[in-house]
Amino acid sequence: MDLAQIFADLDTQPWAEWEHAYGSADDVPGQLRALASDDAEEAEEALYELYGNIIHQGSVYEATAYAVPYPARLAAAGIRPADMLLLLGCIAESEDERSDTPGVCRVAVTAQLPLILPLIEASDTDVRQAAVWAAARTGAAEQVLPALRRCWEGELDPLVRAEVLAGTAWLEPAAAEEFEKTVLGETAGGAGAGGGAGDAGHRAEATPVRLAALLACVDADLPWTPVHHDAFISLLPAGPLVEARFDQEQTEPFRYVVEGLLERDTDEAREAAFTLIEAGLRHTDADARDEAVSAAEHACEVSRAATTRLAGPLTALLDDPSSASAALSVVHQLGRRAAGAGPALAAIATEGGESADRALAALVVTAPEQAAPLLASDLARRPRALDAAAKLSPSSRTVDARAGDPDPFPYTPELLDAVRARLAEDDIDWNGSIHLGLLLAGWGHRAAAAVPDLLAALDRYPFVVLRTLPAVCPPEERARAVAALRDADLTGQNPVDVGRALHRLSGGTDEAGDAGDTGAVMSAVVEALASGGRDMTEAAKLAGELGGSQTAASLLPHLRAALSETARATTDPASDSSGAGRTNPDLDSDTEIARALWRLTGSADEAVPIIAGVLEEADGDWHRWQNVRAARAAAALGELGRPLAPLLERKLAHRDHAAAAALALLAVDPAGQDRVRLADAALASAEADADPLTALDVLRAVGTSNLTDDQHRRLTGLAERDAHVFIPGFPHAPATADARFREEARALLRTDPRSGPTRPA
Repeated sequence: MDLAQIFADLDTQPWAEWEHAYGSADDVPGQLRALASDDAEEAEEALYELYGNIIHQGSVYEATAYAVPYPARLAAAGIRPADMLLLLGCIAESEDERSDTPGVCRVAVTAQLPLILPLIEASDTDVRQAAVWAAARTGAAEQVLPALRRCWEGELDPLVRAEVLAGTAWLEPAAAEEFEKTVLGETAGGAGAGGGAGDAGHRAEATPVRLAALLACVDADLPWTPVHHDAFISLLPAGPLVEARFDQEQTEPFRYVVEGLLERDTDEAREAAFTLIEAGLRHTDADARDEAVSAAEHACEVSRAATTRLAGPLTALLDDPSSASAALSVVHQLGRRAAGAGPALAAIATEGGESADRALAALVVTAPEQAAPLLASDLARRPRALDAAAKLSPSSRTVDARAGDPDPFPYTPELLDAVRARLAEDDIDWNGSIHLGLLLAGWGHRAAAAVPDLLAALDRYPFVVLRTLPAVCPPEERARAVAALRDADLTGQNPVDVGRALHRLSGGTDEAGDAGDTGAVMSAVVEALASGGRDMTEAAKLAGELGGSQTAASLLPHLRAALSETARATTDPASDSSGAGRTNPDLDSDTEIARALWRLTGSADEAVPIIAGVLEEADGDWHRWQNVRAARAAAALGELGRPLAPLLERKLAHRDHAAAAALALLAVDPAGQDRVRLADAALASAEADADPLTALDVLRAVGTSNLTDDQHRRLTGLAERDAHVFIPGFPHAPATADARFREEARALLRTDPRSGPTRPA
């Protein structure tokens, strides 16, 4: 097949009418042609562009299916066949389809199997391996399995054999048991688990195949026996054995096996996973231990039992210089559950370099009292540790405060002195300055001695000073602080930041002369509202904080003018609205303006239709937080928000919004609610890891005595199961966030007599 035949119909296709990741696919024909260029650089660039356009980050599009025949023809013609086959395999395996016809891209690749399957017998091993993988990814077992079976019988190359084994098990899961016997059975019965017959060269060739068989056993949920355990440990480190494989989900075999075992959610499988990790952590090879640490990290992220079981073995690695670095991140994640690591962490933290900083950061969360003097002694050279300490500040949290939130990092006079001295320096980077401010804010008035240092740093770190000063400034210093802010050159600073600082320093009043500087606060709000940018939401929040004073009432026209055209139309029928859709920032600012209007007027007449409009428009998966914020705004209205109940009831069907909507319904129409229905919606939200903490708030408001037996069982399951409940907003500390959820859930269950004796929180 020559190029003329390959591209014969290319220009007759309506590419401009089809779309890929970046819009019109009219550039695809040129990219497809360039794949056949004699200029290797041009061909490589075209391949790169195609991956970005027609299989962007794993997503496939309308144009993708129409592009498929051309790389298949190029592969059959011997033009970059391995690259073309990999492209086809990626398209076939995609499950993220952005076209109107589900499965059309996989069908398109399947239609090219007459060109793909013969390449399983190509002379080039890379081509054979790619052909096996691409063919299997189509899922067309009836057409592909016979070719893979023939290849298995005659293929000698270990990587190709591994790909054949994996592809066969992918298409026919029952085949995993067959490979378990023919591949692992020989190993276990021959030279012992993990051994093998023959010379070293033969064993090296066999290892990718044995590993593929083990991974297939995991996928097929076959029992994980001591034979599997020993065979896997013998293959460590396993990473190099899959470097040339194509399955991106199996690039970390140790982690993959542990993940698969834990997903079975049985005591037997958990024990197998933990035993495997413990053996890996004791391995004599440092790379093998690193793989085990990565697997342990995943286990601790998803399994409650893992954090207790593995804390000791992971801590032991801190005494080994070759493994301490890998173990530090997991110990950090464990927090106080790894308190026994304190001495080892402190020893590393007193050394120099990055490892010392990482060790101190881990010590901050495992034993903060022990970490405080070490941080004070070398603050400038411990940015990671400072970051970890700052994250304990309530001011650093993006979610509402709750009972059981961790305490701020311990205050010590020595650490305060170190922070004050650091603020006097000019070389603090952006993040470092923010972390210093968060640390001070967490201490509140105990850090009052730093007020002069903050004021002196106002010209160098204004962003930080404006946020920190109100938290640490004692009442007797506030008038001086306000005067300093008024006299400072704050050009370029966000007016809302300036206004909020002035408002909070004055306590929201005009007492003590003009310390409140209400005029400056009002001007800041007006300026931000008129900007039309993202600052409008924060400006509306600040306006609401000003309360219902006569002065604050002058903001009402500015708030109304800042509403989007769509929102203005809900309150003013004479308003000219094009009906154009709002962006998410528009929806958020309209919600916050509605709250401000209610707080300033005491009337919900304007707020209700604005919030209703947001709830009506924010429909679907792309408006999660807009729905949550609108529901919270509705709840703030209390029973004045009762007209919003029908819209809120519609939100109960979506797991992302259900908990917030249920809580709002209890606020706006408490007497009219089916509490069993609301509890069901909240539990569904928690079970889907959508909004578990708000779900607990709903169940607390409903009352555990009002839960059905099934609902009580489901709540008990969330509290006592092994799998973590994932809490949005805590991506870097899933185990810690889950521990807080579990504590709250158990406390809630203890209020229900059906629970009987429960475990302590």
